[in-house]
Amino acid sequence: MIVVVAPGQGSQTPGFLTPWLEQPRLREKLEQLSDAAAIDLVAHGTVSDADTIRDTGVAQPLIVAAGLLTLSALFDPTDDEHAVAPSGVAGHSVGEITAAAAAGILGEVDAMRLVATRGRAMADAASAAETGMSAVIGGDETQLLARLDELGLHPANYNGGGQIVVAGPRDALAALAETPVAGTRVIPLQVAGAFHTPYMASAVETVRDFASTLAPTNPQLRIWSNRDGGEVTSGTEFLNLLVGQISSPVRWDLTMTSFASAGITGIVELAPAGALVGLAKRGLKGVPTVAVKTPDDIQAARDLLATSNDTAGDA
Repeated sequence: MIVVVAPGQGSQTPGFLTPWLEQPRLREKLEQLSDAAAIDLVAHGTVSDADTIRDTGVAQPLIVAAGLLTLSALFDPTDDEHAVAPSGVAGHSVGEITAAAAAGILGEVDAMRLVATRGRAMADAASAAETGMSAVIGGDETQLLARLDELGLHPANYNGGGQIVVAGPRDALAALAETPVAGTRVIPLQVAGAFHTPYMASAVETVRDFASTLAPTNPQLRIWSNRDGGEVTSGTEFLNLLVGQISSPVRWDLTMTSFASAGITGIVELAPAGALVGLAKRGLKGVPTVAVKTPDDIQAARDLLATSNDTAGDA
């Protein structure tokens, strides 16, 4: 059972889409996705600097577009070597929109319109207060959560493998770094906002209003939600969970637990890849992974996806 996963915000780097756009078909596709999102993703994926693509309103459409490009390259119907379909999909944070498109819940145009709305709304919510996020590695979770309560901080991402991303006022994050919980390491993240916390309440309302104009369909692949790691069979329910997730913690740890329970035998991470396979190496030890960072990684991903047929034949 091979699962395709889509990363969230923070994975992007300047110029990361340049090798993808050497293929005219993919450049044309990105231009179409740019039109849907009303943002120049070609420029942002090739020549924009780190500060520009760190902006939430830019980063989120760029990440989802990168995932859709990767999917297009993997499953190109004109290519005799195109990949076999995965058994399931999941996305981390904004990657859930990529996953929804991969599963057929949303069309690509609607997915891009949704992520553009989400990015703008979350950027607006973030601008209302001086907040940020930090990754906390190691330590006792119960002690950490108690310390967060003392400081007025919130757990935002339970990433598994001993990593929790926390969010809230920047002065409180600084205090946590100055006097960390025993056994932890605190790493400030270059993110302008307390995402997946109550600070994003206004964004939830904006995105919910937009999502109400969409017509989701039920997934054609197995798909898991960040809400609690549970598998979702209704497109409408998945969309509702995706919207609510904006102001509640991402439970990627529970998502990986669900992968293990389902008998996962491999993970392919879409571009901009690396973060989720890194978490899998700690939380799903021994499970083969492929991080598709450039077109050079496509064949390795196809090879891993092909093993799903071999596994099915052995069952």
